[in-house]
Amino acid sequence: MSVALTFLTRADCHLCDAARRVVLAGIAGRDVDLTEVDIDSDDDLRAKYDWDVPVVLINGRQHSFHRVDPDRLARALDRAESA
Repeated sequence: MSVALTFLTRADCHLCDAARRVVLAGIAGRDVDLTEVDIDSDDDLRAKYDWDVPVVLINGRQHSFHRVDPDRLARALDRAESA
């Protein structure tokens, strides 16, 4: 079963750039549908996540914000793939 990973970000965000590298490495070789969304393009997302970006959602549930731990991400993806 494919896992939906949504990466909430914004332009000129150094934490987002670092998290993007972790996310891309973490999903390599996995059945993951990645969607990247700039929260500044959506008023509701900006209101909800303004100071928390980057944010990773796995199958619609918040997994992490600010920093993405590669081991924790791998475990979460393993669980989501086996669900």
